[in-house]
Amino acid sequence: MIDINKISAVYFLGIGGIGMSALARYFNEKGVKVSGYDKTETALTDKLIAEGIEIHFVDDVNMVDKNADIVVYTPAVPANNTELNFFKDNNYNLLKRSDVLGLLTANSFNVCVAGTHGKTTTSAMIAHILKNSGYGCNAFLGGIAANYDTNYLHSDNNVSVVEADEYDRSFLKLSPDVAIITSIDADHLDIYGTEKNMQDAFVEFTTKTKVGGCLIIKHGLKRIEDFKVKDICTYSFSDKNANIHIDNLVINSGAYQFDVINNFWIIKDVVLNMGGLHNIENVIAAIGVAKYLKIDNDKIKNAVSSFTGVKRRFEYIIKTDGLVFLDDYAHHPEELRALIEGAKNLFPKKKCTVIFQPHLFSRTKDLADGFAEVLSMADETILLPIYPARELPMEGVTSELIASKMDKRKVKILEKEQLLKYLESLKVSSSEGFREALIITAGAGDIDALVQPIKNLFL
Repeated sequence: MIDINKISAVYFLGIGGIGMSALARYFNEKGVKVSGYDKTETALTDKLIAEGIEIHFVDDVNMVDKNADIVVYTPAVPANNTELNFFKDNNYNLLKRSDVLGLLTANSFNVCVAGTHGKTTTSAMIAHILKNSGYGCNAFLGGIAANYDTNYLHSDNNVSVVEADEYDRSFLKLSPDVAIITSIDADHLDIYGTEKNMQDAFVEFTTKTKVGGCLIIKHGLKRIEDFKVKDICTYSFSDKNANIHIDNLVINSGAYQFDVINNFWIIKDVVLNMGGLHNIENVIAAIGVAKYLKIDNDKIKNAVSSFTGVKRRFEYIIKTDGLVFLDDYAHHPEELRALIEGAKNLFPKKKCTVIFQPHLFSRTKDLADGFAEVLSMADETILLPIYPARELPMEGVTSELIASKMDKRKVKILEKEQLLKYLESLKVSSSEGFREALIITAGAGDIDALVQPIKNLFL
C-alpha cells in the first residue's frame, strides 16, 4: 500500500488534463517534486510551468523523472506511448488518476459529485460556498473555477470536494460522506456497452457512501429504487415534490433570484449571477450540501451571489445589448439541451447560432439522433469535424451523421478555417452588425482554441 504522505516525487503522463492538473497542483502545493509530459502545450500547462512544475511536450524517455515514487497516467495516453511503456517495463508504481484520488481522500470527509453532466459546475459551487463561508475544503475540480482561476483549492480543514468521474468506473474508488448524483443519462457506452450497465455503476457508486452518510440526488432519476442509502434527499428546479425546490423565480439582466425551500428550512432571495436554468438546479444541490454541513443561510447567500462560474460552463465571452457570445463544454445532447434552452430563455429575441464540435466517434454514433434533435432548437447550427480524442476514426461516422438528421436549411459543416471566414463574411454583409445575435460555441475537444479568434473578429 502506497503511503501518499511519504512521496517525494511524482511524474504525470498527460499532466495537462483538467483532472490530472488538479492533482499536480495538490502535490506541488505540498512541496513534492512534480513533473510530467503532455502532447500539447496549452494555457493550462503554461500556468502549471509558471507555478514551478516541469513539463515537456515530446514523448522522450530521456526527459522523464526516473526517480519518481509514483507515475500517474490518464487513459487518454495511447498504449504505444514510449514513456508509458518505459515505466511499465521498469516496474514503476503506475497509478490512474482515480487511484490517486482514492488515496488522497481515504482519510478525509468527502463530498463527491457524480453525474453524466452538471458535476463540474455543482462541484465548483460547493467548493466556493465552503471556501467563501470560511468552512474550508480541498477541492479537485474538472474545470477552472472562475473565482480562483484554478481547478484545485486548498484548506487546512480535512474536507474534500471531489468531482466523481463515471468514465472508466473511476468514481467507484471514492468513499463519499455526502454523495451527489446530478444525472444518469446514457454516455460512455464505449466503456459500458449498454445504458443499463452504466446505471449499474451509478447504483454501485451509491453503495460507496459511508455509514451514516447522505445521498443528494436530482428528483426523478432512473433507478432511484435501487439506491440503498438510508438518508436520501432529492432536489429539483421545477418539481415541488422534491425535498429541495425553488419558488418565486425572477429573471433580471441575465441573473436569477429565487427562494430555496425545504420542509424544515427556507432561504429567501437567493441571487445567482450565472446564466442557464440548469445552473439553478446545480446550485440547489450545492445549497443542499451546505445546509447538511450546517452553514449559515446568510453565508450561503453571499457565496452564491459572488459565484462567477466555471470556465467554459455557460461562460459569457461577449455580452452586449446586441451581441451575446457564449462558450460551453457541452458535449452530450442533454447538456446541449440545457445550454440552448437556458440561453434562449435569457435572450429570446436574438437569432441563435450554435457552433458545435462533436467529441468522440463512439459518442457521435451512439447519440446522433439526440444531437440532431437538440441542435435543431437553434436557428442555425454549424458543425465542425468530430474531435477524436482517444479514438481512431469509425467508418461512416462523421459530423454528416448528425447533419443528415436535421433540416438542411439550418445546418452546415465547416472546417475551423472555413468557420472564421464564414463568420467574417456574415459580419461584413450584415448591415446591422450582428444586432440581436446569440452565438454559442460548444464541445469538449479543442473548439476552445477558436474562442479568442471569434471574439477578436466580433470586437
